[in-house]
Amino acid sequence: MRFSKALMCAAAALAVSSQPATAQVTVDAAIPAYVPIKGVSGTIKSVGSDTMNNEMTLWAEGFKTFYPNVQVEVEGKGSSTAPPALVAGTAQYGPMSRPMKDAEIAEFKNAFGYEPTAIATSIDMLAVFVHKDNPIAHLSLKQLDGIFSKTRNSGSEDFVTWGDLGLTGEWANRSISLYGRNSASGTYGFFKEHAISKGDFKDTVKEQPGSSTVVQAVASDRYAIGYSGIGYATADVRAVPITKNATAKAVEATPENAYSGEYPLSRFLLLYVNKKPGESLDPLRKEFLKFVLSKQGQETVVKDGYYPVTAALREKQITAATLD
Repeated sequence: MRFSKALMCAAAALAVSSQPATAQVTVDAAIPAYVPIKGVSGTIKSVGSDTMNNEMTLWAEGFKTFYPNVQVEVEGKGSSTAPPALVAGTAQYGPMSRPMKDAEIAEFKNAFGYEPTAIATSIDMLAVFVHKDNPIAHLSLKQLDGIFSKTRNSGSEDFVTWGDLGLTGEWANRSISLYGRNSASGTYGFFKEHAISKGDFKDTVKEQPGSSTVVQAVASDRYAIGYSGIGYATADVRAVPITKNATAKAVEATPENAYSGEYPLSRFLLLYVNKKPGESLDPLRKEFLKFVLSKQGQETVVKDGYYPVTAALREKQITAATLD
């Protein structure tokens, strides 16, 4: 199951019909609570996205309240580590903050004869964070390209100081301090594709090993800017509103803008599994997925700062993984 831009738009349309346009996010009332079954045991190993590390850990803790004997190992070193772990059979789940690339799908298919199954578990916004004292009002995607990229494929000018972006006073001559993720990260890949026109990052971007460390770095550096999942926001940073182009309105990183599809850096957080077409998953993997897509699992999504799927989108995932 591939997650294209068209599917993202369809999901956003579904979500907007069932979510209130407020900052308060709640789980769709039509999503049922998880009901445990007998005979579930074993070990679940998850390898993949750092962005989803907290979610996976919280889901595992919730799942273990129903099945205390189940062991769960969560390793979050980046989305690019998920496909090879699934191919090698060293992980049952591959959480990814981006869709698999064609080459990754091809490698999986070459090993098993079919494509991996992708489950949309939640919705995230990739936020552009600055220090809480930074007065910048908004940034366009083209400006982000000029800030972070040395190739500037969008045709943007090169932005080096905050004065280049229109700030005055103490900010005018201050160099923009850049923070981002490492290349193993799905967040890195998503930002590269959607914010800097598939260009090359500047050599001055200080790559961080995790999403939280990007936010921590920006919080401690008054003249910094960095990108990370909205779920890692703290009181010491501010998410800058983004415009798609110079004439478009600035869109804040809010729940309603994620569901409507207006925020230009929205994305699905995915769980990939190795499921042979026409066959059911084993009870352990099947029940864990059902838990993730249950009321309790989606409440965990909200707790971790992300946005839950709607009942309609959940049903699509249930069908994709044959969880009925």
